[in-house]
Amino acid sequence: MGEASHSGHEFFALKARLFKRLATTRGFTTFVLEASWSTGLRLDTYVTRGLGDPEQIMREEFQGQYVFWNTDEYLDLIRWMRHYNVSHPGRPSLRFVGNDLGYPGPEAFDQVTSYVTAHRPGVAGRIAALYAGLRPARNASAGAWMGQQLGKDPASRRAEADRAEQALTVLHASGRPRGSAGRAYDWAVQNATAIAQSFSGYAFPDEEFPERMRYRDQVMADNTAWWLAHTNGRILLASNNGHVAYTSDNPQEFPEPVGAFLRRKLGGKYVSVGLTFNEGSLNALPDFTAQQPQKYAVDPAPAGHNEHTLDQVRHRDFALDLRTAPPAARAWLDTARPTRSYGLYWSDQDPETALGRSYD
Repeated sequence: MGEASHSGHEFFALKARLFKRLATTRGFTTFVLEASWSTGLRLDTYVTRGLGDPEQIMREEFQGQYVFWNTDEYLDLIRWMRHYNVSHPGRPSLRFVGNDLGYPGPEAFDQVTSYVTAHRPGVAGRIAALYAGLRPARNASAGAWMGQQLGKDPASRRAEADRAEQALTVLHASGRPRGSAGRAYDWAVQNATAIAQSFSGYAFPDEEFPERMRYRDQVMADNTAWWLAHTNGRILLASNNGHVAYTSDNPQEFPEPVGAFLRRKLGGKYVSVGLTFNEGSLNALPDFTAQQPQKYAVDPAPAGHNEHTLDQVRHRDFALDLRTAPPAARAWLDTARPTRSYGLYWSDQDPETALGRSYD
């Protein structure tokens, strides 16, 4: 499920309300957020075991490009998920997952080193040597770490990515143990993969921004699909419209969205839901150098925009199943028109999107 803005109360509140409904009536067990994999580990530990303070975790983790997730709506949802697990001990536990690569926190490294120490001590020293200097300090600032990583020279970033990828190769070569340790191996490999994904994402030269973004979207799809394949239940993936869609509204910079990757991986098991609005206000960063969002007013969509036509519907809020649209509506839906799209940064330009080709 997407959103036309990374920071709008109604989008966050709707996703939280919908997940609660799906969890209690439709067997959904996992909330996947466009956040770092290691951030998901910390919040999932709270949701499943009650360890840590979610407000503090969110304050520490949701920095930099993830600053918009540090909201009351998501905090309330995470606390509700914990309460649900405590109140329903006989049901499958609800889980919280981050599928992104921005910050490889120490929790992911801990998962790998704990596994090899217990099950593959012969390679523990080699992996520790490869990870030396890569693992952020326990009290590191996620936002500052990501900024420093982007500030490193390309050769240094590539060298760090090579070490993270070598550690993953060593772990793979150690083999999957028999019996119950096999699941521990799978989990360790996924965490080592997430670490390698992060450093590999930063290793792209700055002039290869589109390639970096395509890699990022593929990573988010891969991590989501991995979780689905290794756990029971169903997933609500919460991200931006530009990620969950099947087509990109800016292919020059963002060549292929998460939704395109997941549709190829999962087929009809993946359903893409976009969310938009006609007018209101939102928060966004003013430019690439800003650290704190600002509030922006959004006027009603002018004629020719998708939202202008959708706002003519008599319902204030409504859902539209694009898959069952009749031929006349299908022709309209398959035509690209200006559409609300706000990510990290404010822009008064509305990219063109064909709703019927991008969402279900």
